Amino acid sequence: MAAVSSLSFPAIGQTSGDRKLNVPSARYLASNFEGFRFRTSLLYQSVGLRASTTASPSVFYCMSTATDTPTVSETKSSFLKVYKRPIPSVYNTVLQELIVQQHLMRYKKTYRYDAVFALGFVTVYDQLMEGYPSDEDRDAIFQAYINALKEDPQQYRADAQKLEEWARAQTSSSLVEFSSRDGEVEGILKDIAERAGSKGSFSYSRFFAIGLFRLLELANATEPTVLEKLCAALNIDKRSVDRDLDVYRNLLSKLVQAKELLKEYVDREKKKREERSESPKANEAVKKCLGEYQYLSQ
Repeated sequence: MAAVSSLSFPAIGQTSGDRKLNVPSARYLASNFEGFRFRTSLLYQSVGLRASTTASPSVFYCMSTATDTPTVSETKSSFLKVYKRPIPSVYNTVLQELIVQQHLMRYKKTYRYDAVFALGFVTVYDQLMEGYPSDEDRDAIFQAYINALKEDPQQYRADAQKLEEWARAQTSSSLVEFSSRDGEVEGILKDIAERAGSKGSFSYSRFFAIGLFRLLELANATEPTVLEKLCAALNIDKRSVDRDLDVYRNLLSKLVQAKELLKEYVDREKKKREERSESPKANEAVKKCLGEYQYLSQ
């Protein structure tokens, strides 16, 4: 995932509800993100929240109820109510698609928050938003996004960091042998394996697949055989992971292309502005020289 860390986007426009800042190429650029559509089951479920009695303290279980499921539009509205500043359209296009698809994941009957899922989402978000004009705004958008889904942004960040630090200390062998060791992250992975093996209390998603890939990357264990062993240890279907990682790689490729187009556009517009600002100065200088010449000629 070396190419991932190089992605960045200049700001060019925004479309969010009735807040619009139109840029000529924004609609064209937005079309590059079709590969990003996370196709999940369109299943709306009502949920409540209870803590697992067997999992790590950082793992929460969402259980079905019948009264309090927000609609997609309510989730999007919650996000926009908290973060009211304009968002450049190339970011906003993907963020709106993300929040719709994550809403569908979040409110499935079998949804369970876990740290690998959180790591996957944080990885996608950070790569998407790398190069955003303001680090403060980037963090505020993250906070508003996760809060709109009625989850804890601090927990997402803390769990992602915890798994990243753990993965950096692993090898190809130790990564897949988590079940034979004790530890906080090992406990998280054991809980996932237990639930995934039960075929009823685990909700697989592309964010989970990306989280697995990030673990492998940080452990310098990206060989296909290691992924196969890790999926087996977690009771996850490797074919689904392979398919979803292909979608992710396709997204990254499209983001790189969009970044290049955006950079060209911003550089071109910057040059035009500089030329326009220099033109009045040049005219004024010419007038001044002509005035001095006429004065000296008298």
